[in-house]
Amino acid sequence: YFKQINLSIHRAMEFLRADAESTSGTEQFSDKKMVWILDKEKGFEKAAILEEKGDNVVVQKAGTNEEFTLKKEDTQQMNPPKFEKLEDMANLTYLNEASVLHNLRQRYFSSMIYTY
Repeated sequence: YFKQINLSIHRAMEFLRADAESTSGTEQFSDKKMVWILDKEKGFEKAAILEEKGDNVVVQKAGTNEEFTLKKEDTQQMNPPKFEKLEDMANLTYLNEASVLHNLRQRYFSSMIYTY
């Protein structure tokens, strides 16, 4: 019984730590226009829009120096960090495929599997 309680506390601490990490990115998020871009291996990757050129955008994949020129329609808006692990996904500012999958992935890894 005590092992279960200890495990639950450990999971809760991981969740709180993850929340602290996600809120620390708020300043970073507001400085740039963040989007999701399609990735063949991972599904979707975070990217920042560096420049807009008509119907195209130049984006930089998060955590790298890789820059791509894509059509605007091939990007999906990213929600601010305050929407991480949201229970009711209808409240997402940008309700798109990438945002829903990201939210589900984050909730799954935090053992918060129930959503609507």
